[in-house]
Parts: sequence; structure tokens; C-alpha cells
Amino acid sequence: MIYGILFTLLVLDCIVLGAAILLQSGKGSGMAASFGGASSSADAVLGVRQAGNFLTAASWWAGGIFLVLSFTLSMMSTRNRLPASVLDQPATTQSAPVPAASQTLPLQPAPANTAPAGSAPATTSPAPRQ
Repeated sequence: MIYGILFTLLVLDCIVLGAAILLQSGKGSGMAASFGGASSSADAVLGVRQAGNFLTAASWWAGGIFLVLSFTLSMMSTRNRLPASVLDQPATTQSAPVPAASQTLPLQPAPANTAPAGSAPATTSPAPRQ
């Protein structure tokens, strides 16, 4: 809800900022002069000096508000997303599950040779090559 309100304020601030910049008279009477002939409409209503001071102050304030709102909305939008990578997830220290005691096998030494002591193991010699 607050995100939508701040976004609406940002759009309105963009409109005010654009209007304040376009209505300022430039050194060559560029874009501002095209809206009202030789002088812009803000110059005709407020006078040249007052319009310049007001529009300059309005553009500075609107620019500052734009930066603050943009930064705030950027921070708010990153807090809502889930980690997309394993590296973004926080490291947890979970140990491997320990198997139940009934499932473990007792440690016993390997059985000794089960062949009788008197018999020698059978050896096979390799077959002769032809």
C-alpha cells in the first residue's frame, strides 16, 4: 500500500519536474519560448525575475524529491524478493541427521581367514601362450 502511494508521488513529481524544467527560459530562448511566443507563460504571469527564481527553486526541490523517492522505492522493492541464488541465501549450520541406534551396526574386527590351517590356498598359474 505504501509502495503504491510513494510510486504515485514519484509520477506526480516527475510531471512537476518536467514542467519546471521546460518552462525555464534558456540563454537562447529555446524550448521555453516556443510555448508562449517571445516569453513563456510563467514569465507573463509572474514576471521574468520571479518566474526564474520560482522555476529554479521548483526544479531543485522536485529533483531532490525525485532522488529520495527513487532511492526509497528501490530499497522497498529489493526487500520483497526471495533469494534467487544459493549465494544469496544465508549460511546455516545444520548438522547431518544422526541415524537411530537400532540402525547402526556394531564395529567388529574383520573375520580371520576361515580356511583350515593345514590346506594351502589354491594357486592358478596363467595359461601358456601359443
